[in-house]
Parts: sequence; structure tokens; C-alpha cells
Amino acid sequence: MQTEPIKYREAGKFEETRFEKIHNVIFESSQDASIIVAQEIATLIKEKSAANKPCVLGLATGSSPIKVYEELVRMHKEEGLSFANVVSFNLDEYYPMDKNNIQSYYYFMHEHLFNHVDILPENVNVPNGTVSPEDLHQYCIDYENKITELGGLDFQLLGIGRTGHVGFNEPGSHFNSRTRSIILDHITRADAAPSFLGIDNVPRKAITMGVGTVRSAKRIVLLGWGLNKASILKETIEGEITGQVPATYLQEHDNTTFVLDQGAAAELTRVKTPWLVASCKWTEELELRAVVWLSQLTGKPFLKLTDKDYNDNGMSDLLVEEGSAYDLNIKMFNKMQKTITGWPGGKPNADDSNRPERANPERKRVIIFSPHPDDDVISMGGTFDRLVQQGHDVHIAYQTSGNIAVSDEEALKFAEIAKTFNADAKEPQAIIDYLNDKTGNEIDSLEVRKLKALIRRSESLGATRYFGLDDDHVHFLDLPFYETGTIKKNNLGQDDIAIVCELIDTIKPHQIYAAGDLADPHGTHKVCLDAIFIALKALKSNSYMDDCWVWLYRGAWHEWESYEIEMAVPMSPDQVLRKRHAIFYHQSQKDGVMFQGDDNREFWVRVEDRNRLTAKKYNDLGLADYAAIEAFKRYHF
Repeated sequence: MQTEPIKYREAGKFEETRFEKIHNVIFESSQDASIIVAQEIATLIKEKSAANKPCVLGLATGSSPIKVYEELVRMHKEEGLSFANVVSFNLDEYYPMDKNNIQSYYYFMHEHLFNHVDILPENVNVPNGTVSPEDLHQYCIDYENKITELGGLDFQLLGIGRTGHVGFNEPGSHFNSRTRSIILDHITRADAAPSFLGIDNVPRKAITMGVGTVRSAKRIVLLGWGLNKASILKETIEGEITGQVPATYLQEHDNTTFVLDQGAAAELTRVKTPWLVASCKWTEELELRAVVWLSQLTGKPFLKLTDKDYNDNGMSDLLVEEGSAYDLNIKMFNKMQKTITGWPGGKPNADDSNRPERANPERKRVIIFSPHPDDDVISMGGTFDRLVQQGHDVHIAYQTSGNIAVSDEEALKFAEIAKTFNADAKEPQAIIDYLNDKTGNEIDSLEVRKLKALIRRSESLGATRYFGLDDDHVHFLDLPFYETGTIKKNNLGQDDIAIVCELIDTIKPHQIYAAGDLADPHGTHKVCLDAIFIALKALKSNSYMDDCWVWLYRGAWHEWESYEIEMAVPMSPDQVLRKRHAIFYHQSQKDGVMFQGDDNREFWVRVEDRNRLTAKKYNDLGLADYAAIEAFKRYHF
């Protein structure tokens, strides 16, 4: 039975286009989307129960379905949703993997769903990561047969990996493949590395349902959240069917919906270049995006674009509104030119009508929020340096301790140094003994976590002192949500928000800088940004907030698109070197950093390349040629 997607159309942004080959709906947030998906699953469970039939669910792990499971648990506890008729089959499991290991998908599913609902233990099926190699082939056949004996999957929930894998069906998987063992792609292992505290700890094999198993489900819903999934989702939804992107096989399934948030949908044609899909209502923001796109497409600066360029690329209706390419080009050139400033705190005694920041007050109180103890210098080190040099009252707020990003080897080195100064000291020796005996998945002791936090504090103070900032202007917030000792964090709580509120209320800033990089692979940036947004909302009625502007920077993973930038702070070659020097104070995050992602460049190299590329994009549009540019977008609250 085909599930009617009308509720998705009503709740999200739905639009059929000639480019798209899979039904997809875009939501404002993953939270809103997850609730709708959970409601569909709950409805199916109830329908099957009323018919006295089992509800056979295919379930996924990873960060994408967590909010769906939270909502299902809430419905069970508050609305009486019963899972007594549910039989679940999980997509995959690492191999080898003990089910009690905190990284196992068996552990994940019980932690997020099974331990909190009334599903019968005998109805829970997660691939067994401890089956012997000799029995593995037959085990996979039996797992497949059990699904078939129940009449197949009624509903399959999916995420998608950046290789285009569903389950652990990596590139090269066949469209009719069934449950089997598989070798994991390097990118998949790199994405999992944060959870395992390093890629070397990630298993190289897995057991997975096959593409054919997934495609046999009566209903499929795939969840896609965040900018880091945008590229592969465009390829999956708009590209050709290929085994190199296994998710494209879902184009041939007639009851599949991709449920996306705005970040994940960012590369879809109807989102990124809507003028290629249908006639547009041209806003000034959309005009800038279109002209930047046309400039990049043609390789021409703004002022050299012609009427023919617009007409040949589906933008003639824009010219009808604006009159001519000449007028439109100048308008967009001036708009981009006004984003550039060497005075991020505002230029004193200057006409600020065409500048991104106000001239007054001349000396501003500034808070730079940094999710981790190095995001400030990595993401906006040049701007940070300039704000201090130009006499503003700058405060740095490190929102988390960053302790999990310090390797055991680094901590051991400092403990051994401490031991040499006091051979009789018990605490350094206890840390040394603990680290020498530590097993791979063991959570750090409180003493080790304190040491790792101190390492990152000392590095941060080295960088801030280098920029000339007094220590009393450096605030280590140590938000409680982070202090679990593992990659998995607690939910944002009132204690976290109260800490952020107190700092803002004490300083009463004219400027706040915050990390708006939601492509951060371990999610801390988003939680830290949510804490700031909630605090701003709570404090909004205070009179000093009328003069507070919020600027969002991005981290080492992505940069704002040229048309999104509202303040561009150029850096000279000497300033680039000063920024690099400040980053180097964070020695524990150099040379094999634990959360590298799939980019092997060190963070300082990565960010210099990014700042250089931003400057080049400005120059290619016909603007001044700078060595590097840091970019910001204003948040209106």
C-alpha cells in the first residue's frame, strides 16, 4: 500500500521538478522533520496492531534517526503507543563487534529506543557482530530469510553516508545484493572516527542488509540532515543510477521519500538555482545569488556580464525587471563591495551607511564564542587580532573544555612531566598508570579529563596572550552538556543556557561572534550555537540587547557562499602569518588530530586555503585582490 505523502507536503517544502528523480520534502529543521517521520511510523504500528498483524520495521543507526526515536519513545510514554506487535531488523553492525561495546549498533538501539518501549526482546534483530567467521555466511542467509518469512519489511528507515551508502552498502554494491559482510570505505570509516576516538579504532568490516533487501521494503523513508550531506543527496536525487552511489537505486522504488533539512537540500537545483526550474519572484538576495552564480559559470567578473550571458542561462526575466545587464551588474558589484571592511568593530568617525558595522560606539564590548578551545583562532583569528588591535573590549568565551580531542599520548606526556617535578605526587602517577592500562573503549577517568582540559586551557591562553588579550577577558564556560567523557553528549540543559546568559548579561556586548558551522561532524557547534540563540531570546527584552549585533563565522569544514557573506574582513600576508602562529599554540590539535574528518590537511593549512579561496572568489567577481578573507553573516534575533 502506497503511503500518502500529503502530510509531508503540508509540513515541509515539496515541489516536483524535472531535475528530481526521488520524491523529497524539505523542512526548516531536522527536529520538525523527525516528528513527522515518527508520526508515520506510529500510524503504521497502530494500523498493523488493529489488524492483528506484526509491524516489521527496518531501522537505522547514526545521528540521523535519533530524534525520530526520541519522539517514538515520547509517544510510548505519554500517548500509550505500544511496540508489542513490532518486529525490528537493524540495517547493519560493525564486524567484529561485541553487543555490549558502546560503539555497537546493538548498544545504540537499546540506548535510544528498545530500553524505553515495550518491544519484545525476541522481536529485536540486530546483526550479530560476534558470529564466527566460519558461520558468518550462513548467518547472513538466515537473517535474510527471517525477514522474508515475516513477509518483508513494512517500513525501512534510512540515513545516507557521504559515499552514497545506505546501510553499509558501499560504492560497488549491486542493486539486488542481500544481507552479507562487507569491507568499509575509507570515507565511511573517517566519518565514524570521532565516535571511536580515531580512525585506527574503527572496524574495517561490517554486516549489512543488501540493497535488494532495502528495496524490497514496502515503504522507505531516508533522512538527510546537514550541509555535509548536501552534495551526495543532490547526486542521489538528481543523478543517474549507478553502483558507485548505491542510494541512487532508490530511484526505482515507487514508495520512497527523502526527508531533508535545509542544509541537506542546499545543493538541489530547486534550492540552489531555482531560476533554472521555474520563474522566480526576484528578491535582492536571490538576485545576488543568481548573479554570483552566473559570474562563476561564465568565468566573468560582474561588470563584464552581458545581456546575452543572462539570456543564454535562463535569466532573461531578471533582466526584464532590472532593465539591463549594465544596471544590474553595477548594483550587485556595489552590494558585494560594501561587505568588505578592515574595521570589523566599525570604523570610528566614518560614514557607516555603506559599511557592514556601525561606527558607534567607537569602542565596542565584544564576545567571541568559541565552541572548542581553538575555533576562535582557526575560524576568525585575523578578525580577533584586528578587534584587539583596534581597541575594542574583547572577551573570548570557550564554551566547552575540548578534553575528548586530546589524545592519550599527549596527556601521558604532560602527566610524566608533572611527575618529574614531584616524584612523590600521587595524582600524576595515578594518571600515568590509568593511561598505560586503559582499554580502547574505556571512558576517561575524571582526573584524566581534567588534565586534558587543562592542556587545552593552557594552549588557548597562549594564543589569546599572543593577540594581546588579558587573561581576565578569557572565559572557560565548560558547559555541562559536553562533560560526558565520550563523543555522545547530553542534551542541552538549563544549566548550559544559564551559563551563557550570565556571561552575556555581565558583559552586555555590542557584538557577539558565534560559530554558525553546522557541518561540524561531531555536532558540538550546533549545540553551542543553540545555547547562544536560546540565551539571546531569553535576554532580548533587556535594553542593552537593542545595541547587540550577532555575527556568525564558520569553522574549518565549510565557508559561507559568496552571496551569503555580509562582512568580509581582508587579511594581509603578515596577518595570515599571525593567525597561523596563534593556531600553532594549540599543539595538541596538530600532527594527527583525532577529529580530522576525511581531509588530511592540518587545520591551519585547511583554513588558510579556505581564506585564500574566499579572497580569490571576491577577486574573480571583479573586486579587490586580497591575500585572504574571513567571512561573516549577520544573525537577526
